[in-house]
Amino acid sequence: MGRKWNNIKEKKASKDANTSRIYAKFGLEIYVAARKGEPDPEANRALKVVLERAKTYNVPRAIIDRALDKAKGNADEIYEELRYEGFGPNGAMVIVDTLTNNVNRTASSVRAAFSKNGGNMGVNGSVAYMFDQTAVIGLEDKSMDEVMEILLEADVDVRDIVEEDDIVLVHADPEQFHAVQEAFKQANIQDFAIAEVTMLAQNYVSLPDDSQTQFAKLIDALEDLEDVQQVYHNVE
Repeated sequence: MGRKWNNIKEKKASKDANTSRIYAKFGLEIYVAARKGEPDPEANRALKVVLERAKTYNVPRAIIDRALDKAKGNADEIYEELRYEGFGPNGAMVIVDTLTNNVNRTASSVRAAFSKNGGNMGVNGSVAYMFDQTAVIGLEDKSMDEVMEILLEADVDVRDIVEEDDIVLVHADPEQFHAVQEAFKQANIQDFAIAEVTMLAQNYVSLPDDSQTQFAKLIDALEDLEDVQQVYHNVE
């Protein structure tokens, strides 16, 4: 397929910037995932995925433990998972995933971020159909041939293997997330540059310089919102 995951540089840079904001978002996501089922990652697949992704962002153990302890306790905060879809400059497509305890606040703030930065909200389904939910596992210091050999030996089927920014990326069905990771762990690979289930655009677009600047401001504005957990787009 050769689909390029255009967020590697952004993801890697975000590990070194705005860490308190990133950690706070992870704390909430871990709490919500743990509340959905058992606060044990081996018995709660959603929680395990979040914890694997938190590891790639170097989220401190203290923050993880605090979120898990909160989920085990008597906390009764209720959060809803909501997805918003919209368009940026030149028709760029954007998906915004949120966790919120105040739907009106979140809808208003997401709409404002779009309108103030050259974009507009779309209706449900107006953008998501152009993206595929995909498990992405990224490895550094490995060649594509080495990665392919490990997966073949483990008899694990994947969608695609590509290389970007010196990272070999494995794209797989979301249900294969743990199987892919386990194949690498059996090959004594314990650390991953990327390990998450994300939304990959089926096609990417390029924007002229002036629109790129405005689009970057839109993405920053959305990611800065307290209730926003993930932002996906189709801009190279």
